[in-house]
Amino acid sequence: MPRLAIRPYPTQYVTPWKLKDGTPVVIRPIRPEDEPLMVKFHESLSERSVRYRYFGALNLSERVAHERLTRICFNDYDRELALVIDDQIDQDTHEILGIGRMSKEHGCEEAEFAIVISDEWQGRGLGTQLLKQLVEIGRNEKLKRITAHILSDNIEMHHVAKRAGFQLHHDPDEGEWKAEIDL
Repeated sequence: MPRLAIRPYPTQYVTPWKLKDGTPVVIRPIRPEDEPLMVKFHESLSERSVRYRYFGALNLSERVAHERLTRICFNDYDRELALVIDDQIDQDTHEILGIGRMSKEHGCEEAEFAIVISDEWQGRGLGTQLLKQLVEIGRNEKLKRITAHILSDNIEMHHVAKRAGFQLHHDPDEGEWKAEIDL
């Protein structure tokens, strides 16, 4: 059969998971209808979390602009994959607790990841689990390497990357660390 021009929603990457306290969540690829949930998610981020994710200040109105969120929520699953941690509070109410994105480098079999967890939910293993799932997806997608740039003072993300099997290399000229894992 010919290859589809647009890859369908990757349901094989939808995974139920439980937090350390037993709270059930679902880690799944982002969907276009997640845009309103992403607005609420960005409202939950501190300036510190924003700086660690975007390497500088990015005000809320910029982060929740419809044009930007459209690019984030409508993924070309062949080029990038964003996973969200979805907490279903009740049948009709969901909350995004974190998001991890893996973007493939053009013309090679490498990708770069980025993760941000809602401040209220940090320190509960969400970032580590999200990154481990991105690594597993990278293996399934036949990537050879996944990398990330991490600010020097983002000690929590250094630990998350190490727990997920990444090697860290310091670049003093850039004031950041590079995380790498060969698949």
